[in-house]
Amino acid sequence: MAGSEKFSVSELTELIKHKLEDNFGQLCVEGELSNCRPSSVGHLYFTLKDAGAAISAVMFRNSLSRLTFTPKDGMLLRAKGRLSVYALRGTYQLVCENIEPAGTGDILAMLEERKRAFAMEGLFDEERKQAIPRFPDAVAVISSPSGAALQDILNILRRRAAGLRVIILPTPVQGAEAAPIIARRIEQANRWNIADTLIVGRGGGSLEDLLPFSEECVVRAVAASKIPVISAVGHEIDWSLCDFAADLRAPTPSAAAELVSGDRLEAARAIRVLMDNMLEIMRARVARARLCLKPFSSAYLEQQFRIILQPRLLRFDDAKEALLDAAAERAAAMRRRLELTRAALEAANPNLILERGLSLVTNAGTGRTVKRASDVKTGDTLRIQPAEGVINALVKSTEVS
Repeated sequence: MAGSEKFSVSELTELIKHKLEDNFGQLCVEGELSNCRPSSVGHLYFTLKDAGAAISAVMFRNSLSRLTFTPKDGMLLRAKGRLSVYALRGTYQLVCENIEPAGTGDILAMLEERKRAFAMEGLFDEERKQAIPRFPDAVAVISSPSGAALQDILNILRRRAAGLRVIILPTPVQGAEAAPIIARRIEQANRWNIADTLIVGRGGGSLEDLLPFSEECVVRAVAASKIPVISAVGHEIDWSLCDFAADLRAPTPSAAAELVSGDRLEAARAIRVLMDNMLEIMRARVARARLCLKPFSSAYLEQQFRIILQPRLLRFDDAKEALLDAAAERAAAMRRRLELTRAALEAANPNLILERGLSLVTNAGTGRTVKRASDVKTGDTLRIQPAEGVINALVKSTEVS
């Protein structure tokens, strides 16, 4: 680029905008959250900073609704998004698609290391897996007695397998004390041989909430269980290490209940094989369709729309603030003019002048106001009007200075 080449401010800003937005794709930025300001339309404006720098950021309402925690100033966050330039202010910012506590990455690293160790030990080997009984006589559920996951399981079992015997082994499902109790419940179920199938799980939650199901004692108890175990931890996208050690992993607690309550009328092996084949074909076709449609996903299209809309939203916010400031200044100026007018009217009020001890003097003969001694002569009659009443006086003499 030649040093003599000239740019307008708009041209230079547009050039910078393309350089930043085209050359920087998806970014992951870690920093401390500060100046967190939710807007009236549901967006979140904030700053990410560290010891040496800060960057402005925004997270739009649709992305914000997917968060499982409330961002607060002082939190250490990991933000994923793209750079965007706001031309009217000449500033750039990070448009965030997702934010998470920075410690989450450390937890994932720890889980991956633990997963590799267990895999090398053989706890996840397919040869260890047991078949889940198609029509069990009794099912033991190891979960929180007050959780929604247990209620979902019971409701499905009552509807699909009314005669099935269900044993509930209560346990906490999060916190430091949860893992030893979960492991002990699995061992007790095996010691007493109380069921044909075990369902171990809970509802969805954060990565930290699901940690008890990845603790060593729980994973080893699941792997050592003589009773077939179905792991039903969290929702479909959640996972824990006991999923890999279990004989079967269900995407949700409700799905686990469906797996142990097969319809007795559909027991024919041929139908089951055909169903499995059909589902596999459908999954493959859906996977291929998703790959084809990925560039046109709703999230991607929404992101592009937000990139176009965001500068206009900021411009609208600026215009609103400018309008409010101008209205406030105009109102203050009008109040000052009103005060000056009131003061002038009060100063010109003759009644207030008379109240201060002054009087209005007129020549009784001519009716003219006497302003100086030369306006009257000896013998004239004066009419003097103080604040109250009237005084008539006769001029004996005058003195002209």
